[in-house]
Order: sequence, then C-alpha cells, then structure tokens
Amino acid sequence: MNKQELVDAIAKEAGLTKKDASGALEAFIDIVGKQLKKKDKVQLVGFGTFEVSKRAAREGRNPQTGATMKIPASLAPKFKAGKALKDLVNKK
Repeated sequence: MNKQELVDAIAKEAGLTKKDASGALEAFIDIVGKQLKKKDKVQLVGFGTFEVSKRAAREGRNPQTGATMKIPASLAPKFKAGKALKDLVNKK
C-alpha cells in the first residue's frame, strides 16, 4: 500500500473527503517527525511506539573496495509494535 492508497482507505473508513484524510495523514507524519526530532517518543496504546534510538560509532567496510571506514554515531527512528497490533497480524 502506498501513501495515496492509504489516504483513500482512511477517507473511506472514516467517512472523510480525500483532501481531509490527506491533511490528517500529513499532520500525523509531521507531528511524529517533530516529536522524534526532539527525542520524545510517540506512544499509541495498542498500535505501537515511535522512538529514537542511538546508534554507536562503528567500523564498516566499503563494499566496492573492501576498505575499512569509520561510521559515525547517529540517531535512528524506530517503531516497536504494540501487543494488539502483533496479535492482529498473527491471527490466522
């Protein structure tokens, strides 16, 4: 499912116009991004948690030359699924 298909599904499920559904999705993405930038986490009970994790500096290899290189420490967004979402996915 791509972004437009998600907007269409949200509009149909919530009884919104596609424009309103698109605006709501854009607002959600924007707000989650801003919170993660501030290193806050966004927790949606039953769905999951968006948070930032620290990645330590490490050595890596250039796949073309095989030369070692240093990869600096960084922050990465992470999503951890909630129990209700895991249960929904695993139901048969």
